[in-house]
Amino acid sequence: MESRPLESTTRNVMKSTFAKLEKHLNGDVLVLFGGIDDGIENLVKDLIEDLKKDTKINHDTLYVILTTNGGVVTPIQKMELVFRHFYREVNFIVPDYAYSAGTVMCLSGDNIYMNYFSNLGPIDPQVKTKDGKFVSALGYLDKIGALITKAQNGTISNAEFIILKDFDLAELRSYEMAKELTIDLLTKWLVKYKFKNWIKHSNGTPVTMAEKNKRAEEIANKLSDNSNIWKSHGRPISMETLKNELKLQIQDIDSDVKLSNLLNSYYKCLTEYIRKNNYGHFFQTRKFL
Repeated sequence: MESRPLESTTRNVMKSTFAKLEKHLNGDVLVLFGGIDDGIENLVKDLIEDLKKDTKINHDTLYVILTTNGGVVTPIQKMELVFRHFYREVNFIVPDYAYSAGTVMCLSGDNIYMNYFSNLGPIDPQVKTKDGKFVSALGYLDKIGALITKAQNGTISNAEFIILKDFDLAELRSYEMAKELTIDLLTKWLVKYKFKNWIKHSNGTPVTMAEKNKRAEEIANKLSDNSNIWKSHGRPISMETLKNELKLQIQDIDSDVKLSNLLNSYYKCLTEYIRKNNYGHFFQTRKFL
């Protein structure tokens, strides 16, 4: 990926603050800003492999500073393989937002760092239509489901019946498969990584694998229930909602004052740079700026 040179002041601030972040976190840091598109996994692979060639530093923990409106789920599968091949622990830091596929990506990590301003979102995988456009799978499934219910109740209009009759069943199945894949991945990753240290209940009894699987499925199903719970594909879900309603453990960035200050300083500089240069994507490691 090519980029225009940063102003020297901006470059110096970003590089120095980035270095302080890595030192404080005692891990490698990858910044990922922008949509999760097909092909992004190849760039991430190159960036991580380049980092691991640095023989002077050998971290076994990766922190991904993630800002994204979401995108496609399949690249996340490949990125998870890259991360886990090189690192024992993978954590996600969300200074602002990580929606849809970005939420799925965060839930593949061991820990998620957020603050009062950060948001995740309902999981709604993007799928490509026959004409090459990306659409939200759950939006289509919810609409078709509503039309089917109307047809069963005898309340469907002629216009709605035509829409339902002409809908491509193969395309509909691809939306269902995208939803199923997302829920399957989320359930697997929650159990394997997020719940790995959930060993005992509050009353001291051991947590069984069946209980972990059930809890993971509940979270995945709730996050994918746009029609009944979230009411919108783009609804922000705060740290408090994740903790109180979904019972997810979230690390509060603001509880670590030094981390909060460093992250705020870096992120202000980052977003201003992206805005000035009108970049759709931005990536950074200590070896790539």
